[in-house]
Amino acid sequence: MHIEFHGRQDAAAPTLVFSSGLGGAAHFWAPQLSELGKDYRIVLYDQLGTGQSPAALPEDYSIGAMARELISLLAAHDIGEYHLVGHALGGLVGLEMALQTAPGLLSLTLMNAWANASPHTARCFSVRKKILAGSGTAAYVEAQALFLYPPTWIAEHIEQLRVEESKQVAGFPPVDNLLRRINALLSFNPGQALWGIEQPTLLIANRDDMLVPWTCSQTLQQALPNAQLRVFDYGGHASSITCAETINATLDDFITRVTHTTKTFA
Repeated sequence: MHIEFHGRQDAAAPTLVFSSGLGGAAHFWAPQLSELGKDYRIVLYDQLGTGQSPAALPEDYSIGAMARELISLLAAHDIGEYHLVGHALGGLVGLEMALQTAPGLLSLTLMNAWANASPHTARCFSVRKKILAGSGTAAYVEAQALFLYPPTWIAEHIEQLRVEESKQVAGFPPVDNLLRRINALLSFNPGQALWGIEQPTLLIANRDDMLVPWTCSQTLQQALPNAQLRVFDYGGHASSITCAETINATLDDFITRVTHTTKTFA
């Protein structure tokens, strides 16, 4: 699996491991590198079956398998203690890593994630799959922005989006892999097992998220024994891109407090 190291590389720097959403690509976190790289060692990776980590995923692929893959990847590179930051599907990977008692996992930051997918989210993915099957990859990629970003952000960044979407179409993953990853995230439902997760957890949600209702994070807060919730009015599903400055500051504040105190965050 493809892995990247950014930011500080000295032993004193806390390590942040970032796990992307459905796209699975390391470059999703580019807006975090410059600012957070000043104080942290940053670990990025392409999830199996995406980007520079090519593989044919099995039909029964699961979030549990994704968690085991990341645990093995970190162990292979001698990464000890770290803080996991996950977006959507990547947040589910973080929850599963905690349930699997991943060595060295100090805290979780879960952005627009969920305990189990809401009917709204399931409907969104149903529509996206139909677009892919009926109109092809270019239409799927073009529609994707509608689920990820606020309308005003799309209007202000339309040329940037067109360039990025051309690259996404050219590097589109195998369709079977994408469908199996969607099935994995829709099937995730750990139930009451979440009560056993003890790591301090920051939940970030956006009220204008068109893919995952912000109340899913509220439900997660109620299910996790040591979690706090930050809800922002603007940012859409991919607020780490649309509101990078705010998200970076929020992450830094949380990791700093986790690092320097044993206080719980319930």
